[in-house]
Formats: sequence, structure tokens, C-alpha cells
Amino acid sequence: MSARSVEVRLVKSGRTKIRYGAELLADDGVRLTVRAPWAGEGGRDFGFVRFEPGDVFTEHYWRDRWYSVKEVRTGDGMLKGWYCDVNRPVAFSGGELTAEDLDLDLWVSHDGATVLRLDEDEFAASGLAERDPEAAEQAVQALDELELMARLGKLTDLLA
Repeated sequence: MSARSVEVRLVKSGRTKIRYGAELLADDGVRLTVRAPWAGEGGRDFGFVRFEPGDVFTEHYWRDRWYSVKEVRTGDGMLKGWYCDVNRPVAFSGGELTAEDLDLDLWVSHDGATVLRLDEDEFAASGLAERDPEAAEQAVQALDELELMARLGKLTDLLA
């Protein structure tokens, strides 16, 4: 693994959900930015957006925030939008970036016209509120913050 290559590991309910290689673009000690191609098998249609081979994700993770923001573009550079994951603050060690997914997500279309809260049912069913009420509260606050920034057209301010 070269100095600029990292492995991203997304964990959910204590198990590795997906692992993929990425290029480390920046690490200022608080925020890490990586770029990676779509890591899923084939394409995936969510109804509001389709991710497919050739798509490029520029992913922003924070060591002190409860979310990550992924800018999604086609292979030829057309912006599809931003997929925001609510996760615990990330860990980065030994070339591996680990993010623990807390189920809540937000999709923001390329023009900002569509802002969708996702997976609130999965979050409620996860039992996090009972197991770790403080983490559950942080997760809901993170989703609310992301949604507010998106609706105010300020989501990209996070990424500047």
C-alpha cells in the first residue's frame, strides 16, 4: 500500500459491512478526505439516485463529528449529489479508516432541490436508543444538522 492509499472499512452492528481501497487526498488531523470508485457489486438503484460502476466518490470523514459526506459524480465528472452517512467519529490508523454506521442517512441531489432523510426505520429498529442513548442522541442531532445545512444550501461549506 503506497503512502497515499488507504483502506476504508465501514462497520455496522459490530461487523464489517464493506471494505474498499481509496486514495487519501487530505488529512488535516480532524477531517480526512479520500476518493474511491463505486465499491458496490454492479449498479444499485435507490429510486432517487443510481450508483454504478464508474461513479467516483469523494468522501469526507471527521474525527470529531458524527457524520460523513460523500460527493458522488459520474465517471465523466457530472455531479449526482451528496450521500451523507451518520456515523461515529472515524478512526484512522495504519492506513485504515474505520467508520461505524449508525443507520441514518441523508441524500441531497446535485441541485439541492431534493433532500431526503433515509433509514429512520432501521435506526429505530437498531436498538441504539436503548443500548447507547447518548450515541443515539448524537446521531439524530447529526442528521438534523446535515438536513438543515442542505436545506440552507450550505452543505458544500463543510467540504471547502
